[in-house]
Amino acid sequence: MIRFVLSRLVLLVVGLAAASALIFFTLRLLTGDVAQVIAGTQGTAEQVSAIRSSLGLDRPLPVQYADWILGLLHGDLGRSIVTGSSVASQLGQKLAVTLPLAGLSLVIGLVVGIPLGVVSAIRHRRPSGTAISVVAQAIAAIPAVWGGMILIAVFAVALKLLPTQGFPSDGWQDPARALRSLLLPALTIGLIEGAVLLRFTRSAALGALDEDYVRTAASKGMTRTQAVVRHGLPNVLLSVVSVLGVQLAALLVGAVLVEQLFALPGVGRMLVSDVGVRDLPKVQGELLALTGLVLILGFVVDLVHRAVDPRLREPGE
Repeated sequence: MIRFVLSRLVLLVVGLAAASALIFFTLRLLTGDVAQVIAGTQGTAEQVSAIRSSLGLDRPLPVQYADWILGLLHGDLGRSIVTGSSVASQLGQKLAVTLPLAGLSLVIGLVVGIPLGVVSAIRHRRPSGTAISVVAQAIAAIPAVWGGMILIAVFAVALKLLPTQGFPSDGWQDPARALRSLLLPALTIGLIEGAVLLRFTRSAALGALDEDYVRTAASKGMTRTQAVVRHGLPNVLLSVVSVLGVQLAALLVGAVLVEQLFALPGVGRMLVSDVGVRDLPKVQGELLALTGLVLILGFVVDLVHRAVDPRLREPGE
């Protein structure tokens, strides 16, 4: 197990290093000059050149990259060249919205996807099972923005149950109000992710129906549903865990997109705004933080999968 953890840690570090280089040099391909943005439309060439020099933008790119990496090694994500504020501090404030949104979306996805996936598999030869599968495929194909607009039309405009946009200015001081503002965005992401998980769960549960231990349990007096739930569900959950790493990454990307639709002050809105003003040090810090979060979640999922699935363990573990 120790060797497995160390190997995954090495992959995590290599992945972060590769991501940092890709993010840094790709962003430099963007058109536009942040020095010109700061100087304004009336700025002279001399003023633009002076701003570029003061920000260190006239240095070779490898030197700028090396300085950024040295800062990262000391826990410094950099500073905004537009406002001068710390990227880490602003990112922490925005993650207080994005992470709860992603977490709530995951809970909704799991609550919807796993039970309905099992039911769809058990009833796969009945109209109800087919209907669940068809609806799940349709929902999984809906873009998040479209899904959000449909939910807004139903729950906000027609039923007037939930707010459509914004987040409390005092943050989580009033948890009930803050949570209420995240419900529609979380439903938007969670229902789509739940539909995807439902399909994986259904496939795994269908495989469990043909296993000998399920048939044996059924022959001893259990119903097929009881046999699958008691004996097949653990293996079904292992299959779900194996795809959670990929789905968690998709869930975070969905959260970033949905924040725009619901005007949530999370990482997504900040990222779009910073790209617009070409605040590259801030953008690269945000992108690296999100990438690192995805890689760390994948690392944790790998460890959990290894711990709960005895088939992946080496002899003597």
